Amino acid sequence: MPTLRVDVDEDAPYDLRELFTHQVNQIYLEIGFGGGEHLIHQAVTNPQDGYIGIEPFVNSMAKGLRSIEEKGLSNIRLFDEDAVFLLDWIPPSSLDGIYLLYPDPWPKLRHWKRRFVNSENLDRFSRALKPGGRFRFASDIESYVNWTLQHCTNHPDFEWLAQTASDWTDPFENWVQTRYEAKAIRELRTPCYLDFCRSALPVES
Repeated sequence: MPTLRVDVDEDAPYDLRELFTHQVNQIYLEIGFGGGEHLIHQAVTNPQDGYIGIEPFVNSMAKGLRSIEEKGLSNIRLFDEDAVFLLDWIPPSSLDGIYLLYPDPWPKLRHWKRRFVNSENLDRFSRALKPGGRFRFASDIESYVNWTLQHCTNHPDFEWLAQTASDWTDPFENWVQTRYEAKAIRELRTPCYLDFCRSALPVES
Protein backbone atom coordinates (compact mmCIF):
# COMPACT_ATOMS: atom_id res chain seq x y z
CA MET A 1 0.00 0.00 0.00
CA PRO A 2 2.75 2.59 0.72
CA THR A 3 4.09 2.02 -2.79
CA LEU A 4 0.75 2.34 -4.55
CA ARG A 5 -0.96 4.97 -2.41
CA VAL A 6 -1.45 8.47 -3.82
CA ASP A 7 -0.18 10.97 -1.24
CA VAL A 8 -2.33 14.09 -1.35
CA ASP A 9 -0.12 15.73 1.28
CA GLU A 10 2.49 16.17 -1.43
CA ASP A 11 2.13 18.60 -4.32
CA ALA A 12 0.22 17.15 -7.23
CA PRO A 13 2.35 16.46 -10.31
CA TYR A 14 1.89 18.67 -13.33
CA ASP A 15 1.07 15.54 -15.33
CA LEU A 16 -0.85 12.83 -13.48
CA ARG A 17 0.92 10.16 -15.54
CA GLU A 18 3.95 10.80 -13.34
CA LEU A 19 2.23 8.72 -10.65
CA PHE A 20 3.00 5.57 -12.63
CA THR A 21 6.35 3.85 -13.01
CA HIS A 22 5.90 3.32 -16.76
CA GLN A 23 4.34 5.34 -19.56
CA VAL A 24 0.55 5.27 -19.61
CA ASN A 25 -1.80 6.88 -22.09
CA GLN A 26 -5.20 7.59 -20.59
CA ILE A 27 -6.01 7.80 -16.88
CA TYR A 28 -9.24 6.66 -15.25
CA LEU A 29 -10.56 7.04 -11.71
CA GLU A 30 -12.91 4.59 -10.01
CA ILE A 31 -14.61 5.86 -6.86
CA GLY A 32 -15.49 3.10 -4.39
CA PHE A 33 -14.14 0.06 -6.21
CA GLY A 34 -15.61 -2.40 -3.69
CA GLY A 35 -14.48 -5.93 -4.54
CA GLY A 36 -12.19 -4.55 -7.23
CA GLU A 37 -13.63 -6.67 -10.05
CA HIS A 38 -14.10 -3.75 -12.44
CA LEU A 39 -10.90 -1.92 -11.53
CA ILE A 40 -8.73 -5.02 -11.90
CA HIS A 41 -10.45 -6.09 -15.13
CA GLN A 42 -9.88 -2.69 -16.72
CA ALA A 43 -6.24 -2.59 -15.65
CA VAL A 44 -5.60 -6.10 -17.00
CA THR A 45 -7.30 -5.55 -20.35
CA ASN A 46 -5.88 -2.03 -20.84
CA PRO A 47 -2.25 -2.21 -19.66
CA GLN A 48 -1.44 0.91 -21.68
CA ASP A 49 -3.71 3.02 -19.45
CA GLY A 50 -3.44 4.07 -15.81
CA TYR A 51 -6.11 3.55 -13.15
CA ILE A 52 -6.63 5.16 -9.76
CA GLY A 53 -8.95 3.31 -7.40
CA ILE A 54 -10.53 4.87 -4.33
CA GLU A 55 -11.83 2.67 -1.53
CA PRO A 56 -12.03 3.69 2.14
CA PHE A 57 -13.06 0.26 3.49
CA VAL A 58 -10.12 -1.79 4.75
CA ASN A 59 -11.39 -5.23 3.71
CA SER A 60 -12.13 -4.10 0.16
CA MET A 61 -8.76 -2.39 -0.11
CA ALA A 62 -7.00 -5.54 1.14
CA LYS A 63 -8.81 -7.64 -1.45
CA GLY A 64 -7.84 -5.19 -4.19
CA LEU A 65 -4.19 -5.19 -3.09
CA ARG A 66 -4.13 -8.98 -3.12
CA SER A 67 -5.43 -9.08 -6.70
CA ILE A 68 -2.97 -6.39 -7.83
CA GLU A 69 -0.07 -8.36 -6.36
CA GLU A 70 -1.24 -11.71 -7.75
CA LYS A 71 -1.57 -10.26 -11.27
CA GLY A 72 1.59 -8.17 -11.06
CA LEU A 73 -0.19 -4.98 -12.11
CA SER A 74 1.83 -1.77 -12.31
CA ASN A 75 -0.82 0.50 -13.82
CA ILE A 76 -2.95 0.96 -10.68
CA ARG A 77 -2.62 3.52 -7.91
CA LEU A 78 -4.83 3.59 -4.81
CA PHE A 79 -6.37 6.01 -2.35
CA ASP A 80 -8.03 4.99 0.91
CA GLU A 81 -9.68 8.20 2.10
CA ASP A 82 -12.61 10.39 1.05
CA ALA A 83 -12.72 10.76 -2.73
CA VAL A 84 -13.25 14.51 -2.35
CA PHE A 85 -9.68 14.92 -1.08
CA LEU A 86 -8.25 13.28 -4.18
CA LEU A 87 -10.57 15.09 -6.58
CA ASP A 88 -9.50 18.44 -5.11
CA TRP A 89 -5.82 17.44 -5.36
CA ILE A 90 -5.87 16.23 -8.97
CA PRO A 91 -4.69 18.83 -11.52
CA PRO A 92 -7.42 20.22 -13.79
CA SER A 93 -8.24 18.31 -16.97
CA SER A 94 -6.22 15.25 -15.94
CA LEU A 95 -8.69 12.38 -16.20
CA ASP A 96 -10.09 10.63 -19.24
CA GLY A 97 -12.88 9.02 -17.28
CA ILE A 98 -14.52 8.62 -13.88
CA TYR A 99 -16.45 5.52 -12.79
CA LEU A 100 -18.98 5.52 -9.96
CA LEU A 101 -20.43 2.01 -9.91
CA TYR A 102 -23.10 0.88 -7.47
CA PRO A 103 -22.41 3.58 -4.87
CA ASP A 104 -24.19 3.67 -1.53
CA PRO A 105 -27.72 4.76 -2.57
CA TRP A 106 -28.74 6.22 0.79
CA PRO A 107 -32.29 5.03 0.04
CA LYS A 108 -34.12 6.93 2.78
CA LEU A 109 -35.37 10.31 1.61
CA ARG A 110 -33.85 12.15 4.55
CA HIS A 111 -30.41 10.75 3.59
CA TRP A 112 -30.45 11.64 -0.11
CA LYS A 113 -28.28 14.68 0.59
CA ARG A 114 -25.46 12.23 1.46
CA ARG A 115 -25.39 10.75 -2.05
CA PHE A 116 -22.05 11.26 -3.75
CA VAL A 117 -23.65 12.66 -6.88
CA ASN A 118 -24.43 16.29 -6.15
CA SER A 119 -23.76 19.64 -7.77
CA GLU A 120 -20.54 20.22 -5.79
CA ASN A 121 -19.03 16.87 -6.73
CA LEU A 122 -20.10 17.26 -10.35
CA ASP A 123 -18.15 20.52 -10.33
CA ARG A 124 -15.20 18.50 -9.07
CA PHE A 125 -15.70 15.92 -11.83
CA SER A 126 -15.87 18.67 -14.44
CA ARG A 127 -12.64 20.23 -13.19
CA ALA A 128 -10.77 16.91 -13.10
CA LEU A 129 -11.98 15.55 -16.46
CA LYS A 130 -10.48 16.45 -19.80
CA PRO A 131 -12.84 17.95 -22.40
CA GLY A 132 -14.66 14.95 -23.81
CA GLY A 133 -13.92 12.88 -20.71
CA ARG A 134 -16.60 10.49 -19.53
CA PHE A 135 -18.43 10.08 -16.25
CA ARG A 136 -19.99 6.63 -16.04
CA PHE A 137 -22.49 5.67 -13.37
CA ALA A 138 -24.18 2.35 -12.65
CA SER A 139 -26.84 1.50 -10.08
CA ASP A 140 -29.77 -0.82 -9.52
CA ILE A 141 -31.63 1.71 -7.34
CA GLU A 142 -34.20 3.53 -9.47
CA SER A 143 -34.37 6.63 -7.27
CA TYR A 144 -30.57 7.06 -7.45
CA VAL A 145 -30.54 6.55 -11.22
CA ASN A 146 -33.19 9.24 -11.60
CA TRP A 147 -31.34 11.46 -9.11
CA THR A 148 -28.08 11.16 -11.05
CA LEU A 149 -29.74 11.71 -14.41
CA GLN A 150 -31.44 14.85 -13.12
CA HIS A 151 -28.29 16.29 -11.53
CA CYS A 152 -26.10 15.59 -14.55
CA THR A 153 -28.53 16.89 -17.16
CA ASN A 154 -28.99 20.03 -15.05
CA HIS A 155 -25.24 20.58 -14.87
CA PRO A 156 -23.93 22.82 -17.67
CA ASP A 157 -20.78 20.75 -18.25
CA PHE A 158 -22.29 17.29 -18.74
CA GLU A 159 -24.15 15.78 -21.67
CA TRP A 160 -26.00 12.46 -21.44
CA LEU A 161 -24.90 10.30 -24.35
CA ALA A 162 -27.89 7.97 -24.60
CA GLN A 163 -29.40 7.75 -28.08
CA THR A 164 -31.75 4.79 -27.72
CA ALA A 165 -33.81 3.22 -24.94
CA SER A 166 -31.34 0.36 -24.56
CA ASP A 167 -28.38 2.67 -23.95
CA TRP A 168 -29.05 2.84 -20.26
CA THR A 169 -29.84 -0.86 -19.83
CA ASP A 170 -26.85 -2.20 -21.79
CA PRO A 171 -23.55 -2.37 -19.85
CA PHE A 172 -20.60 -0.25 -20.90
CA GLU A 173 -18.08 -1.74 -23.32
CA ASN A 174 -15.45 -4.03 -21.80
CA TRP A 175 -17.77 -4.57 -18.85
CA VAL A 176 -17.28 -7.17 -16.14
CA GLN A 177 -20.07 -7.98 -13.71
CA THR A 178 -19.38 -6.95 -10.13
CA ARG A 179 -20.61 -8.80 -7.06
CA TYR A 180 -23.00 -5.94 -6.34
CA GLU A 181 -24.52 -6.23 -9.79
CA ALA A 182 -24.83 -10.00 -9.47
CA LYS A 183 -26.67 -9.53 -6.17
CA ALA A 184 -29.02 -6.96 -7.72
CA ILE A 185 -29.91 -9.32 -10.56
CA ARG A 186 -30.49 -12.20 -8.14
CA GLU A 187 -32.87 -9.96 -6.20
CA LEU A 188 -34.67 -9.02 -9.45
CA ARG A 189 -33.49 -5.41 -9.57
CA THR A 190 -32.56 -3.95 -12.95
CA PRO A 191 -29.11 -2.39 -13.33
CA CYS A 192 -28.91 0.89 -15.23
CA TYR A 193 -25.85 2.45 -16.87
CA LEU A 194 -25.55 6.19 -17.43
CA ASP A 195 -22.81 7.61 -19.65
CA PHE A 196 -22.08 11.34 -19.59
CA CYS A 197 -19.55 13.44 -21.49
CA ARG A 198 -17.81 16.49 -20.06
CA SER A 199 -18.43 18.75 -23.00
CA ALA A 200 -17.73 22.24 -21.71
CA LEU A 201 -14.97 24.13 -19.95
CA PRO A 202 -14.58 23.16 -16.28
CA VAL A 203 -16.28 25.20 -13.61
CA GLU A 204 -14.01 27.86 -12.17
CA SER A 205 -12.80 26.98 -8.69
